[in-house]
This record gives sequence, structure tokens and C-alpha cells, in this order.
Amino acid sequence: MNAFPPVRPWYRSPLSLAIASTLACIAATPVLAQDGDADPAPVAGTARSATDLDTVVVTANKRVENVREVGASISVIGERQLENIGAVSLSDYAAFIPGLQVQNDGSPGLTRVSLRGIAALSSGATVATYIDEVPVGSSGIYQGASTLMLDLLPYDISRIEVLRGPQGTLYGAGAIGGLLKYVTRAPDTLVGETRLGFGLRSVSGGERDWNARFGASLPLQEERLGLRVSFARNGLPGFTDNAVDGREDINGGEQVGARTALSWDGDAFDADLSMLHQRIRSDDRAGVALDPDTQAPLYGEDDDLTWQPRPFAKDLTLFSLSLDWDLGWGNVVSATGWSETSTMDQIDSTIQFGEVADQLLGLPEPGSSFVRYDYDMDKVTQEFRLTSKTGGTFEWMVGAFYTKEDALQSQVAWLGLRDGSPLPAPLDAAFGTLAIINLPSTYEEVALFANASWRFGERFKLDAGLRQARNDQWFSQNVPEGILAPIGESPGESTEDVFTWSLSPQFKLAEDVMLYARLATGYQPGGPNVALAGMPPQVDSSMLDSYEIGLKSQFADRRVTLDLSAFRIDWEDIQVASSFNGVGGLVNGGEATSEGLELSALFRATDALQLGFNAAYTDASIENDFDPTVIPQGDFDVILWTGLAGDRMPYSPKLSWTATAEYAFSTATGFNGQVGGVLRWNGDRLNDTTERQRVTAPGDPSTVLQETVTAPLELDSYRSLDLYAGIGKGNWELRAYVNNATGEEAYLTMAPMDGALTGARSHLSAVPLQPRTFGVELDFRF
Repeated sequence: MNAFPPVRPWYRSPLSLAIASTLACIAATPVLAQDGDADPAPVAGTARSATDLDTVVVTANKRVENVREVGASISVIGERQLENIGAVSLSDYAAFIPGLQVQNDGSPGLTRVSLRGIAALSSGATVATYIDEVPVGSSGIYQGASTLMLDLLPYDISRIEVLRGPQGTLYGAGAIGGLLKYVTRAPDTLVGETRLGFGLRSVSGGERDWNARFGASLPLQEERLGLRVSFARNGLPGFTDNAVDGREDINGGEQVGARTALSWDGDAFDADLSMLHQRIRSDDRAGVALDPDTQAPLYGEDDDLTWQPRPFAKDLTLFSLSLDWDLGWGNVVSATGWSETSTMDQIDSTIQFGEVADQLLGLPEPGSSFVRYDYDMDKVTQEFRLTSKTGGTFEWMVGAFYTKEDALQSQVAWLGLRDGSPLPAPLDAAFGTLAIINLPSTYEEVALFANASWRFGERFKLDAGLRQARNDQWFSQNVPEGILAPIGESPGESTEDVFTWSLSPQFKLAEDVMLYARLATGYQPGGPNVALAGMPPQVDSSMLDSYEIGLKSQFADRRVTLDLSAFRIDWEDIQVASSFNGVGGLVNGGEATSEGLELSALFRATDALQLGFNAAYTDASIENDFDPTVIPQGDFDVILWTGLAGDRMPYSPKLSWTATAEYAFSTATGFNGQVGGVLRWNGDRLNDTTERQRVTAPGDPSTVLQETVTAPLELDSYRSLDLYAGIGKGNWELRAYVNNATGEEAYLTMAPMDGALTGARSHLSAVPLQPRTFGVELDFRF
């Protein structure tokens, strides 16, 4: 009754490990000004002057700042860019951000995110997520935070800010690798606006589906009170088939999002109230069955093997209230949030557990099986900040933060006949339910933080920050039914104090050239562990130290932007999953390093033609064999290593790059438009770290009875070309796009499918890059 996501394939080991892992919880080209502002998107193709390259503002430091003045690596993707490429999920725009890797597990919402090689090796998130001023997602380790990252439907979003490197001082728990921040469109208190849009999307060899969107800003009191409402529905065309029963396009679904925001703009007091709801429904997940030796498709380029349905559903409701008092000499800010998240994820475990029916129960053929995970969480957050005015020689900020999560994770493992019907009596009553496991948990954190900036003359600036946090956690391991885990309740609790800091000197070499360094720390919260021999009663926080130097520059009359950064990250006490004999938990494994270079360039060749390029080189690897877990088994001991020295971090390519081009045009008859393209390349990746399992004499690790080493799978590099065009006049605009225009065949994730009893490998299960996708969008603005 492992409560942690199966980072390493949970079905590749002998029965004891397979059962344990199966019951695991599932869990921009940087800073483009023309995309980063918060103003309503212009009509297609409207040319902007080269000086606009210096207009992007961000709120990364919880102040409104020019991104060129912030001594940190920040990428911004704006509403316009998201529209051009038809983005519907994180994986659609990840390539625009150097160092960001998104592993799509077959549906929006089934998403793992890493930055700069800080991979998701445990159930805790390594990248924090905010919507405006409010954190969303779990800070604890029992809600599958690393595999269920928020995949917000990017409509009514002004921009997305991505901060690379640890953000522990201002954003706290989970921001060990960085921050993903959605900034929503604000109500307009001056001018009313209504937007209505429709679209169609078609996947080559698959389905077609439609989308619709509506947004409106209504000034209720001029220059004082504004209301904004929006709604969007996005269809997800299916494109993978099932070779077992012949069903086609099984992975269809939809995303629905709605938002209402009310904004008061007073003389000395501002208030913003918002309600957001998002729903994801997927009938199944995208997948392809591959030959385990050649990695060639077994039945077809888009054919999977599944005996049980694999639906996925996620609902998020978020209420937020932001208050800002202007005291004259400073501001008091209050940010309150309440969110309710409900997630259901079902996987087909027929290959793993189906052979229990014939191998153990004596039935004439293997059965079928599924494991269903349900996650429910209520989260309350409150932050108070007192800040000085921006622009002085000395700027400062002090604040306090509080959050509490009440959560429940439930797991059900079922076994039946191959056709999906129940086992015959009396086997159904005894073995039909392999396990029912409930994991209630609470996470409560209080933190104090401070940040300050000193300006020494016109050229030198020093930023510093610190944060002291304390979290208290409780959980219980409740097993009311099943044969794979002991019946009963096993509670646990933990308390932890964590201190993080940051320091960033900045020096202006010229008006548009800044050199900076950044030293920062971050942490990933630990928590109480499951009850299992060999497991510690609690797992400690993972900690890292980050060292970065960077250059932000503009030249050629600000027609060229060139940003460079180099970094080294030392990661210690890494949380990794370790499981055996039906249960599992986390251990603090060891150390890893990540070193890399990042480049971002933007060139406005003319007022109409813009070229961009970004690239990231990341060398992320484990420094030493992870600490082993020793699990006594009476007549023998089992020693498990879940990573060995020299292993590359999972899904972290050494090299990735993206090139962009866009040409804007206007006609004498008043039409404006643009054409553009995005070429992205992702290097080869590994799906996991190396696992070593050693069986030894009891209490004598030198007497090795058996040893098994399982190497990770390698995923080939791939490239993908996206094209788009748009034209508009007056209040209407027509856009079209083709994603993966060349029909590249590649795989985003991959895992082996092994039988739990025999260990026989049936096939590899891979999530494919979505085939060539055509889309057309029509928008009206009034």
C-alpha cells in the first residue's frame, strides 16, 4: 500500500516488488515582450516596434518588475503565443522554456514536470504551481503531486511565468526546481470587452473535435469596479486504438474551464476576488504497445494493449481573494486561497496481476485486473506581506504564510476473468478484491519570510531573501480489505523545520546589459512514512543548493535580445521510492548534481520579421549509489538500490533546443496577419534510474544469494515542426495551425509491462507524440 508514485516501472520486478509498486499512488523563447504583456491580444499580425522588447513585466519577486531587471532566469509565454500554436496543455508549450521537461502520461493532467534536471523521483512536487497569488496542488507526499501537476487549460491567461532554479525563499515548499505561475486576465474597469471564439481540431488518423470560448469584461463603476467572466470548452480528439477489442480512438476527452473575477481599484485600497473551476475528462489514455527488444510497434503505430478501461478525471475549484492597502510609504497585501481538488485515475494492471488467476488460483487462463486511485484534497492558504514602495535605494518585504491540507487517497485493486467478468465463486469473494487502502493525511505549514534589495549607485544591486518554515503532518495507513497488505490501521506523524535563503548580486555593464549571480536553496517536504520493516518512520526533506551566473543583454537598438546562464545544482537527501512485499514508502537516497548552460535569443530582423532561438544543455546525474533499503524476510534479507552512481536523471535530455520565426504583415485594405513556425528538438532520454536488488543471508550482506540489476530504457531523440498563420480585420480574426506538421513518430514516456509472478515481459507501453494535428480558430471581439 505504497502511497508514492511509481517513478520506476512498478511492474518490472518479481512479485513482491510488483505488488508493492502497483499499489503505489500515481500518483518561449524566454521573455518575449510581444507575448508577455497583460493587455488584450491585438488583431493578428499587428506590428510592434523593436523597443517593445523591453516592456515585459513579471511578478516573480511578488512585485511588478521589468523582467530585464530581475537577477534570475525567468521565461514568459504570453496569451498570443499560446493561441498561435493551439496550446491545450503543458506539453504543448514546454519547448519554449529552456530546461523545462514535461512528461505527458497520456492525458492532460497526467503530467510530470522537471526543471534543470531536478526530476520527479518521488511523489512530492519539484516544481511549485501558482495561479496569480495562490499556490495550488499538494505540498505533502500522499496526493501524487509529482505525477498530477496542474495542467490548466490556457484560456483567459494573460501570461505564464516560469522561474528556473529553486524559489524556496518566496514560494516555499515544492519549489525546489522552480515555479510555474499562471497569471490570469484581470477585469477592465474602463473599457468593456467581449470575446467569442470557436474552433475545430483534427488529428491525423484519429478523431475531430470542437472547442468554444467566451470572455467578457464589464466595467461596473468606471475606473473603480470591474467584472470579468469566461468559459472555455476544449475537445480532445482520440487517436490511439486498442488491439485487444478493436476499439478505435479510445483516448478522447474534454477540458472545461470557467472563471469569474471581480476587481476593485480604489485610491488606497484594491481588492480582487476570483472563482475558477476546471474539469478534465479522458475516456482512456494515449498509448502504443512496443516490442520489448526492438521498440517497434507490435500492432500498429497507434495501437495499444488494454483489457480494462483507463479513465482519468480531475476537478479543481479555486476561490482566491487578494487585498492591497496603500499606506503611502508601503503596502500591506493579503492573499487568501481555498481550493478543492478531486482526481480519479484508473490503470490497467492485467499484464501484472492477470496471471495470478491461472498461476495461483488454477484457472485455465490469465485474468484481467485494474487499480484505481482516488485523490481528494481541501487546501487553505493565507499570506500577508508588508512591502516598501518600488524604486527606492532600499526595497524590502516581510511576510507570513500559512497553509493546511486535508486529504484522502484511496486505492482499489481488482482481479477478474480475462473478459472482465468477476472471478467464479468462491474465488471472487476471496481474491476479487486484491486490496482496498485508504490514506487520510493532513499537512500544515507556517512560514516567515523576508526579502530585500539594495541599490548602490546606478549599476550595482544586491537582492537577498530568507525563509523559516515549519510543517506538521499526520497520516494513517488504513486497510479494511484485501490480501496484499495487512488489515488494520497504522498512523504516523512528523514535524520538520526548514530554513532557505537566496542571494543575488547584479551589475549593469551598460544600460541594456546586466550581469548577475544567484545563490539559492530550496526544499521538498518530507513526511511520515508507511509502516514497513526497513523503512524509516519519516522521510526528511530533500534539499538543494543552486549556483547560477547569467547575462541579460539587448543591443542593435534593442532589436536583439541575448540571455545566457550557467548553473550548478547540488541535490542531497533525495527522496526516492523503495518498496517490497506489498507496501512501500520513501527513503532519502543520496546525492545528485545538475550542471548546465541555457541560451535565449530573440532577433527582430525588421519590424515585421522576428526570429528566436533557445537551447539548454543539462548534465544531471546521480553522484553515488543511493542508500540501500534493507528489508528482513526471515530466512533472507532483500537489499534494494533505486539508483546507482552515474545514472542520468530520468527524462532529462542533455540537449534540447527550439527555433521560432514569425512574419507579420498588413495590407492596404486593412487586413493584418502573421505566419510563423516553431521547430523543436529534444535529445535522447532515459525512463528511469538503474535498480539493483540483492538477496543476501540474514544479517550478512556479504553473502549474496541472488542479484538482479535492471537498467532503464532509452527513448530516442525527436524533432517536431509546428506551423501557424492568422489574418484579421476589425473585430474578427481567423487562425490556423498544424502541429507536428511532418508527422514525426516519437515517444514521450515508456515503461515495460512485466508479469508479477513469472516476470515475463509482454511489451513496452509508450505514450506517443501526438500525430499531425490540424486546427482552425475564429474569434470575434466587441
